[in-house]
Amino acid sequence: MAQVLEFKLPDLGEGLTEAEIVRWLVQVGDVVAVDQPVVEVETAKAMVEVPCPYGGVVTARFGEEGTELPVGAALLTVAVGAPEDGPEGSGNVLVGYGTQAPAARRRRVRAGTAAADGQARKPGTAEPAPHARVAAPAPAAAPAPAGGPVPVISPLVRKLARDNDVDLRQLTGSGPDGLILRADVENALRTRTARAGTAAGQAVPTPAGTAGEQAAAAPRAEDGARIPLKGVRGAVADKLSRSRREIPDATCWVDADATELMRARTAMNATPGAKISLLALLARICTAALARFPELNSTVDTEAREIVRLDRVHLGFAAQTDRGLVVPVVRDAHTRDAESLTAEFARLTEAARTGTLTPGELTGGTFTLNNYGVFGVDGSTPIVNHPEAAMLGVGRIVPKPWVHEGELAVRQVVQLSLTFDHRVCDGGTAGGFLRYVADCVEQPAVLLRTL
Repeated sequence: MAQVLEFKLPDLGEGLTEAEIVRWLVQVGDVVAVDQPVVEVETAKAMVEVPCPYGGVVTARFGEEGTELPVGAALLTVAVGAPEDGPEGSGNVLVGYGTQAPAARRRRVRAGTAAADGQARKPGTAEPAPHARVAAPAPAAAPAPAGGPVPVISPLVRKLARDNDVDLRQLTGSGPDGLILRADVENALRTRTARAGTAAGQAVPTPAGTAGEQAAAAPRAEDGARIPLKGVRGAVADKLSRSRREIPDATCWVDADATELMRARTAMNATPGAKISLLALLARICTAALARFPELNSTVDTEAREIVRLDRVHLGFAAQTDRGLVVPVVRDAHTRDAESLTAEFARLTEAARTGTLTPGELTGGTFTLNNYGVFGVDGSTPIVNHPEAAMLGVGRIVPKPWVHEGELAVRQVVQLSLTFDHRVCDGGTAGGFLRYVADCVEQPAVLLRTL
């Protein structure tokens, strides 16, 4: 007799609690192999293809495209061979992302009646296979009792409810086992707004379509559309807000003559071999500066009231994509030369543009380099990428009048800005770091002393 194994949405990275189904890669009734990708999901950090650790026949899918599921919710069920075959799966769930999720729960196939052909399914419910015997659906969950636990595991959902004064105990969750999802809180907010409008004598349109269709349609404001803060944009909003709340930041800046740096790059690229990018040279300067001023390669443990000084530089760099701003991370940047940095920047930038960055490539940074000069601006005051301690911003390099060797000349000038966490150092350290960076930009030979 076959077994039906339930595959749950695994933990896709650091701090991720939910993901949105973008595209199913298999249909009910399809035969899948071990580690075959079965669904493409979008988290707050990246687009990820999720492989199934079991081989067999897909008997049910949970959630339609556009549905948001919490980590641990059922994705699909797979009918595998007889128990004596010992189908344990690969255990690889997501290679490279961590596979410490608990083993999938195993369920025997129980006699039941398949859903009638053409029967409408609600988002988040299983899609039964034709002529398949599946377990009877669980009864709808009732609101949590006043004294019992609230069925919600996502801290983002709790925060949304808390910020909008929504009592989670009064909600009925639409997720597995009555789990309260973000859509449930948003529906409660829309209902409250509609009731408020009715009480004020305003005409409130009757909602049409399924709950999933209503959630997909952007609610209209009086003077424009409302755009949900979700996915990458929502993650950026949460991180920037947290940075502003928790980090007492300060910014210092300086103009630097980048003429010699540009000449050095031209000379390097005139020789045979791989071409060196300007971003790689700036990154090399940053890692040398962090070796001299390690206070800026640190983080603050607020609970322990300690500054944690890090001994490895994982360099993040800001990349603008169609999905929004992302910050890929170059691991162990302090061990790389300019050629290696150029190659890694190119690889991560292409992955960012195509939406194929893994969560591991978007987390764990210790310092960020932000080249906003590509947008044609001279300066900015960057917001520190929490929980890091500093960010270096680089403006555009443009010809400007400059006093060079006692005479007025036209030189290639760039503005450099450093935003730093004032808890980890004072202005003297931050100024020393920025001045060293500027010196290396103006006289690249200064960097040779640290090689």
